[in-house]
Amino acid sequence: MDTSEIKKFVLQFQESDPSNRIAEDIAKKPEYVNREIFDGVLCGVAAADDVVIASLKDNKDANIDMIQPAEWLPGAKSVISIFTPFARWVTESNMEGDWPSGAWLNGRIEGQKSLVRLTLALAERIRGEGYEAVAPSLDPRFKSSMKGSGLDESLFSSNWSERHVAFASGLGTFGLSRGIITELGMAGRLSSLVTTLPLEPTPRPYTDLLEYCVKCGACIDVCPPEAISIAHLKDNRICDKYIAMIREKEEPYYACGKCQCGTPCSYGIPAGSDSRAV
Repeated sequence: MDTSEIKKFVLQFQESDPSNRIAEDIAKKPEYVNREIFDGVLCGVAAADDVVIASLKDNKDANIDMIQPAEWLPGAKSVISIFTPFARWVTESNMEGDWPSGAWLNGRIEGQKSLVRLTLALAERIRGEGYEAVAPSLDPRFKSSMKGSGLDESLFSSNWSERHVAFASGLGTFGLSRGIITELGMAGRLSSLVTTLPLEPTPRPYTDLLEYCVKCGACIDVCPPEAISIAHLKDNRICDKYIAMIREKEEPYYACGKCQCGTPCSYGIPAGSDSRAV
C-alpha cells in the first residue's frame, strides 16, 4: 500500500460511505439532505523518526509534548497525515455573516464523525495487509487542554497535533489563523495514523511555519470576534469564547470557520506565496 492507494481508498470512502452525506434527520436545512460533506483528499507521509516530529517532544515554544510515533506504536515506521477538504458548497455557504452556516455546522460535527469512521477504516485496511496502525487523536492516551486565559500559546497544550503532523508530512504550512494551508486550501479537516507500514516520506517544499501565508489579512477581516492579528496570529482564548457562545445557542453543534471561508487560502495556496501558488 502506498500513498496513491491511500488516496484512492479515501476517495472511495467519500463516494460510498453514507456518513459523508448529510442525513435527513440531522440536516440543519432540508436542502442539505444527502449532500456530500467532504470532496477530495491530500495524503502526506513523515517517517516515524522525522526530525520535525522529534522536535515537538517537550517543545516549550509550541507548548507541545508530543508522544513520539514509536511510543504510540512500537515498531512504527511512518506517520500518515490526511487532509479532507469540505465540498465547495459547504465552504461557500459559510462566507456571509458572523454566524456559522447550518451547512458548516453539519460539516464540522457530522463531518468529524465521518472522518473518524474513515480513519478507523483506513487503519483496519492497513491491518488487513499485515501491519499495525494507531490513530493518536482517537487513542485513550491522547490529551489536549487549555490552561487559564490570555493571548499566550503556552495556555494550550497537547500530546499530539494534527496540524504539526500535517506540516511535518509535507501537506502545508500554518496561516495567521493557525490552520494549515494546503494545495487544496484550508477549509477542511485533518486526521493521522501512526503505522508500522513503511512508506516513502513526502518531501517538504517549505522550511518556514508560515511559508504559504501571504499575511494578506483576509482572515483578520472576516473573524467575527476579532481573534486574529498580524502581530499575534490567533488568540485562542477569544476564539474559544466565541465558539462556546455558538455552542450555547446551537447545542450540540459548535463551529465558526469564518477564517477558512472566502479568503485567498480557502481553496489553495495564495498567489505570491511560492511557485505552486494558485
